[in-house]
Amino acid sequence: MDYQKILESIAEEVKPLVKKGKVADYIPALAKVDINQFAMSVITIDGAEFHTGDTKMNFSIQSISKVFTFALAFRELQDRIWSRVGREPSGNPFNSLIQLEKENGIPRNPFINAGALVITDMLFDIADNPRQKLLETIKLLSGGADISYNKLIAESERANGFRNAALANFLKSHQNIKHDIEEVLNLYFCHCSIEMNTRELAKSFLFLANGGVNPEDNHQILTLSQSKRLNAMMTTCGSYDEAGDFAFRVGLPGKSGVGGGIAAVIPGKLAVAVWSPGLNAKGNSLAGIKALELFTTKTGVSVF
Repeated sequence: MDYQKILESIAEEVKPLVKKGKVADYIPALAKVDINQFAMSVITIDGAEFHTGDTKMNFSIQSISKVFTFALAFRELQDRIWSRVGREPSGNPFNSLIQLEKENGIPRNPFINAGALVITDMLFDIADNPRQKLLETIKLLSGGADISYNKLIAESERANGFRNAALANFLKSHQNIKHDIEEVLNLYFCHCSIEMNTRELAKSFLFLANGGVNPEDNHQILTLSQSKRLNAMMTTCGSYDEAGDFAFRVGLPGKSGVGGGIAAVIPGKLAVAVWSPGLNAKGNSLAGIKALELFTTKTGVSVF
């Protein structure tokens, strides 16, 4: 299949959408991002690469980082995590407090903010320096030696993260945050601030297309069963409260972030990453979702 030709045709078709949408201006550091950008990368599990657009531009992966934090916690703590976080779609905005209060401090899934805070709290149980462990894992998966946290973005999120602080305190009141709230929030804002480009992001998701094994070095990140479950979680919960429409239109396990990135996988075949910072009303990349929809349409491949 001529993936390069497909990517180039997709980039041309989504041009009218790139300038539409709205950057995540509730995070001041992201409000400055130029909306007129688009990048898309495909990497197969046997190492073939295809790219189009601004693929060397780094962007804040935001909630996509929740896939990596969840993978680390799931690998070490296994099914013990399910006593503290659920695995159902929320149907509510990613930063909602309402559902959390109704359900006694147990977040619906690991990808809404409350669930990601609980998973972040778990990282302190499995590593002496969770910030370093997480970054090392992402560097290993992506091959990006220079990948790091963006201190300005992390600080911007922290200075304006009142809703996340409220979520963390509410979780703490239900004993579902075990460690110091400030330390948990600091780590949460840090991992959301990680910057990558689409090539690095696609490469870092290849282990989920390859049964939990990083095809670059055959290092097992997750078991086959855990990889299957994580892909299922991305399918049902990976795009905020737009997961149903994402499955309907795109048909791939994927995770989005308000930085405008989306990463997805076709199990057994490849990983794909797209970035366009203009967001729709649900907080997902407007051009990015259309690009992925076109990708599965033009290739004729999805998980359904």
